[in-house]
Amino acid sequence: MLGIGDQPLGIDDIVRVARDHERVELTASALAKLAASRAVVDQVVQSEKPVYGINTGFGEFTRVHIPQADRERLQRNLVLSHCTGVGERLPEDVVRAMMLLRVNSLSFGYSGIRPQVVQALVDILNADIYPVVPCKGSVGASGDLAPLAHLAAVILGDGFVVVDGREVPAAPVLDAVGIKPVSLAAKEGLALINGTQVMCAIAALVCYDARRLMKVADIAAALSLEALRGTRAAFDPRIAAIRPHQGQMTTSVNVLKLTEDSQIMASHKNCDKVQDAYSLRCVSQVHGASKDALRRTLEAVDVEVNSVTDNPIVMPDTGEIISGGNFHGQPIALVMDYLKVAIAELGDISERRINRLLDGHLSSLPAFLTANPGVNSGLMILQYTAASLVSENKVLCHPASCDSIPTSAEQEDHVSMGTIAARQAREILENVTYVLAAELLAAAQGIDYLAPLQAGTGTAAVHQRIRALVPHLDNDRTLSPDIATIREAVIDGSIIRAAEDSTEVLGV
Repeated sequence: MLGIGDQPLGIDDIVRVARDHERVELTASALAKLAASRAVVDQVVQSEKPVYGINTGFGEFTRVHIPQADRERLQRNLVLSHCTGVGERLPEDVVRAMMLLRVNSLSFGYSGIRPQVVQALVDILNADIYPVVPCKGSVGASGDLAPLAHLAAVILGDGFVVVDGREVPAAPVLDAVGIKPVSLAAKEGLALINGTQVMCAIAALVCYDARRLMKVADIAAALSLEALRGTRAAFDPRIAAIRPHQGQMTTSVNVLKLTEDSQIMASHKNCDKVQDAYSLRCVSQVHGASKDALRRTLEAVDVEVNSVTDNPIVMPDTGEIISGGNFHGQPIALVMDYLKVAIAELGDISERRINRLLDGHLSSLPAFLTANPGVNSGLMILQYTAASLVSENKVLCHPASCDSIPTSAEQEDHVSMGTIAARQAREILENVTYVLAAELLAAAQGIDYLAPLQAGTGTAAVHQRIRALVPHLDNDRTLSPDIATIREAVIDGSIIRAAEDSTEVLGV
């Protein structure tokens, strides 16, 4: 059981709740903070002092005073009117992460929302109810308004949830598990939809998956280095020491671990080749820079996960309610644009290694890694697929954060597009996962042709794992299932486990 309200949430906490369905609970201190901030809002409600979101309209309608009798309807209308999302629904792990992060942000007690409303979110999360949240419609300022509104609508007994793959009305599902819909009081609708939790949920999960991908990229590069009979010299720790970027040093160590005691490497130690192509020789510099980018992204995401991104902010210690801009997603938008490029670069350099493996003039291996060329095309089209994916990533790498469009009649005249950046990062990561799977297939095929020489301690274990899943390509066959199988081994961690069980834990 994960307690919310006492300790900061980490990326691993989010993944356990989002993907492993760990239960959560509000701690006593969180409940006390929620009650204290709600008391401030209740005082304002009685005073009739104009305060945004409590007794005024929203956005362009901030000057419209809302009578006492209409304020509950105001909050419900706010939620329902903002349910304008379009496109495919967000995956369940993203929606669960959204709910967790929304609960966490509200639990700090600066949003003026009643404890029972936050508890309703907790109950829905713990009941494994999957709200339907369309993936498109947020501009990433004033918070992730549209997607968070779809989430909030479920608390009201409105909206839709997913049951057995179908989208059904939420109310009967809530009733079946004994969760009563909530009637919103002053400010509560605004507190539920104003925040960066959608972009932040996607960002957190992408960062978690990117850590895994960074390791797989090093494994694939090491396997290709073996298959192409490259040299370990470029990974000499003394080279990294005089340009001491952490990511470069980590990558060099990883490649050396993986290729240790390689018979293949030893077999060409005294060859006349002076140096390798950049896609091999510069692995530690390129992969390392991506690792450094991930580290900086994680720093920003960690702060955002444990922040209050509502507006206005309720200050329980002074009784003030202050309008600000914590809902603006620029901190996440910028780092996710940065991470997009960092992940895409892993795919770019991987595709170049695939090309070298398949080009017999560059690899000294059979052309397209087939022993019977002409009748067989071998792995020729594997590179086409990789090229297509890395080209698509170049389009997705366009920075979303610099593309602002004003909303709400110019009241909200600069927005972050952070949710778009996060979604694009997720898509790029998926594409690169396929590219690395393709490289692992090609490199394993190349290693086959170097038998009986054995690869290094780590690379040999990975080669064996690949061959346990996918046989050597003797004659042409449909390759999509092979790619999908290795992709799954990347995602489930078995490629990494094969490497680490034979050596030691790889760094990121």
